[in-house]
Amino acid sequence: MPDPGLTLDGVVIRRDGRTLVDISDHVAPGEVLTVMGPSGSGKSTLLSYIIGTLDPGFEVTGRVILNSTDITDLAPEARQVGILFQDELLFPHLSVGENLAFGLRARVKGRAERMRRIEAALDEIGLGGFFHRDPETLSGGQKARVALMRMLLSGPKMLLLDEPFSRLDTERRDKIRALVFEQARAKGLPVLLVTHDHADADAAGGRVHRLE
Repeated sequence: MPDPGLTLDGVVIRRDGRTLVDISDHVAPGEVLTVMGPSGSGKSTLLSYIIGTLDPGFEVTGRVILNSTDITDLAPEARQVGILFQDELLFPHLSVGENLAFGLRARVKGRAERMRRIEAALDEIGLGGFFHRDPETLSGGQKARVALMRMLLSGPKMLLLDEPFSRLDTERRDKIRALVFEQARAKGLPVLLVTHDHADADAAGGRVHRLE
């Protein structure tokens, strides 16, 4: 039987003889593994390795396995990994709906069906009727919801969170954090959260791996 979820199999990342990351763990569908550590400890380095964009100057051993498929040597675009960053990175020249359309998988054919999917996605995140809105008119929390849904519409098999809540105020942070984890559980996505905020780790509710 396939072993669903994300497996980090003996992943060790070194630079100039110094070990930055040493991790072996399995993240089941809907589960969150939090990786914590100060700036420069290797958190973003680990994410880059999982995504497939790590600088060749690093020395790496170990494998990244997603739903029983070894993705270690696949091109980034073939890994089906979704990621959210501190910045929402919405396209300013596109409307809210057009931003979501960019994430919608190409196999969804027909303008009417694509519009239906986008409108349903907007309703799901509480932004019904926002299709033609300029992203610059949105609040920080609304932008975060659009970025989340754009990523989910691309059909990822796992979710990486690179401190995406850090720039939100406390009230918005709590709401967006809850929404992200709720969506991940509903869609059965394993989640790896990188943060230095203990409140994020507490909200995630899963195991915590600390990088020194």
